Amino acid sequence: MSILTGSWPWYIAGPLIGLMVPLLLLLGNRHFGLSSNLRHICAACLPVKAPFFSYDWKKESWNLLFAAGIVIGGLIASTLLADKGPSSIHPQLAVEMAGYGVTYAQAPLPAELFNWPALFTLKGFLLMIAGGFLVGFGTRYAGGCTSGHAIMGLSNLQWPSLVATCCFMAGGFIMANLVLPFILHL
Repeated sequence: MSILTGSWPWYIAGPLIGLMVPLLLLLGNRHFGLSSNLRHICAACLPVKAPFFSYDWKKESWNLLFAAGIVIGGLIASTLLADKGPSSIHPQLAVEMAGYGVTYAQAPLPAELFNWPALFTLKGFLLMIAGGFLVGFGTRYAGGCTSGHAIMGLSNLQWPSLVATCCFMAGGFIMANLVLPFILHL
């Protein structure tokens, strides 16, 4: 049970994720990625005749099942395999976040930032609504998500995936080191 509840080292988890690429290619020339599922759901559920949603989404139902498996697996892990102790983060990060008035008491996400009342503050709006919009826009603009580009695209030596992955990383560094501290001071 400790194998399931503990974190796995990179040299185990990384190759397991990486093995998804040849497995998907061998099992039906499928491409790994999750962001396209929103398009599949919209094509299946919305009665819109837009050309972007006019395709046979049923051919991609395997990807919807894959995403559903991730959600179900997350629910199972959070209920059956959850560590009931307090969340642990690096002590230096805890001190830095405390300077912004953010603590990690019992939840993996700080309640000062991620809850319904916080959504209606400027800080919460920027982090949850504006941030979610930017992630969705960036995913669509880049032609895929981090898993599609960084795992699938790089393994296939695709130049656009290298550019997108470099931009994802640069954006993450800029956000974490420049933009997030500004937002947390609001």
